[in-house]
Amino acid sequence: MSSNDTIIALATPSGAGAIAVIRVSGPDAISLVSSAFKSVSGKDLLAQKTHTIHLGYIKDAERNLDKVLVSIFKGPNSYTGEDVVEISCHGSPYIQQQIIQLFLRKGCRTAQAGEFTLRAFLNGKMDLSQAEAVADLVASDNEASHQLAMQQMRGGFSNEIKQLRDELLNFASLIELELDFAEEDVEFADREQFVALLQRIQNVLKHLIDSFAVGNVIKNGIPIAIVGEPNVGKSTLLNALLNEERAIVSDIAGTTRDTIEDEISIGGIGFRFIDTAGIRDTEDLVESIGIQRTFEKIDQAQVVVYLLDSKQWAANGFEGLKKEVSAIRNKYPQKSLIVVPNKVDLLNDTQKQELNSSLEASEAITMIPLSAKTGEGLETLKDKLMGLVNTGALKNNETIVTNTRHYDALLKALESVEKVREGLSEGLSGDLMAIDIRQALYHFGEITGEITSDDLLGNIFANFCIGK
Repeated sequence: MSSNDTIIALATPSGAGAIAVIRVSGPDAISLVSSAFKSVSGKDLLAQKTHTIHLGYIKDAERNLDKVLVSIFKGPNSYTGEDVVEISCHGSPYIQQQIIQLFLRKGCRTAQAGEFTLRAFLNGKMDLSQAEAVADLVASDNEASHQLAMQQMRGGFSNEIKQLRDELLNFASLIELELDFAEEDVEFADREQFVALLQRIQNVLKHLIDSFAVGNVIKNGIPIAIVGEPNVGKSTLLNALLNEERAIVSDIAGTTRDTIEDEISIGGIGFRFIDTAGIRDTEDLVESIGIQRTFEKIDQAQVVVYLLDSKQWAANGFEGLKKEVSAIRNKYPQKSLIVVPNKVDLLNDTQKQELNSSLEASEAITMIPLSAKTGEGLETLKDKLMGLVNTGALKNNETIVTNTRHYDALLKALESVEKVREGLSEGLSGDLMAIDIRQALYHFGEITGEITSDDLLGNIFANFCIGK
C-alpha cells in the first residue's frame, strides 16, 4: 500500500440507487479527473478553488459516460489531507463501473479497505482512536452507539489520554534528567507531586476501564435470552417485542427447535433478543440439539428473561411459586434475571391478586407479570431492561470506552503506573522507575497512534468498508 498512489473507490453502497459517489484521492486526483471531465460552462477543473462543485460530463474519449457533479477538496483541507475529488453520478451499477474502470486505465489504483481513513490518520487529520470511531459510526445502528462514536470522533477520549500522557511525559523527562546527574544526587522531579499525579492517573484509568462494561454492550447490543419450558409464550413475547411475526407460534409444545435472534432499539440502546427452544426432557434428537443451543445462548447472554405460565400456576396454586423462582435464581447466579409470569390475561381478578401477593414475597428477584399476547406489562418489561443499562455516563456525555484494543492498552498502562507507584514507595532507583514510566507512555501512545506498527494498522483498517 503506497501513499503516493492516487486511489479510487465507490464511497456509497454498491447496487442501483438514485446517485452514487465515487471518491478519488492522491497527488494526481484533480488532474486525472480533469482529463476526463468536460464542464458545461467550459471551466478548467485544474484552475478551480477548493471546496467547489462543478457540473459537467465524464467522457471516455468522445463518449459521454454520465452527467455528473464533481466536488473538489484540495489538500490539506480534505478528509484524507490530500487532493480529493468526489464524483456524484447516477446510481446505475453500469455507470459506476464504467467511470471507475476509466480512471483505473488512466492510472488510479483501487483503494483498499479503509485506505481513505488510513491516509487521513497518516496525514495527521485524526488520531488512531478517532479513525477507529469512523468505522464505529458507519456501523452504528442505534442512538447510543451513534452518540458514543460521535463523541470519540470529536476526540473526547483522545484528549483525555493525551493529557495524561503529556503530564506523565513531563515527569518522565525530569526523572531521565536526574539520571544524567546521578553522581550529583539531585532530584528534579518533586516526589510528592509525582505521587499525586500517579494517583490521579490511576483513578482516571480505572474509571475508563470500568466504563468498558457499559460501552461494549452499548456498541454491540445487549444479548437477552428468553428462556422457559415449552409453550409458556417465549416466541409470542419475542414477536411482541419486535412488533412483527418473527417466530412461529403454535399450541404444539416444542415448536421452536432452534434459537431465533433479532435486535431492537429501546430508549436508544440496542437489545438483541434470543428466543430459545423450550427446556424439557425429550427423546427428539432435533429438539434436544435446540435445547443444547439454549444453554449455550444462556451462557452468552447478559440478561435472562425466564417465562412461567401463570395460568398453569393458578391451576395448581401459587404457594410454590416463591420456591420455583428461587430455584431459577440458583440456575443463573451470575446473570441479571427477570422472571416473567406470562398469560396473565387468562387469570381472573382473584388469581391476579394471588399472583401479586406471591410476587411481593419474592422481593429479591425481579418479577414482571405480563401478557405477551395482549401487550399488558410489556412496557414495564422494557423499562426494567433499560434500567439494567448504566446510561448515566452516556447522558452526562462522559468518556466511555467501547474498543477492545483500547481496553487492553488501558489495562497495561494501569499495570505500569501501579509499578511506578510501588517503585516510588520502595525507594526504587530512577533508572528502574524510568523503565515502567516508558512502558506506561508506550501503552498510552498505542491508543492514539503515536506508537504504531504496520501489523496494527493493517488489522484495524482491514475491518473498514471499501471507500471509507
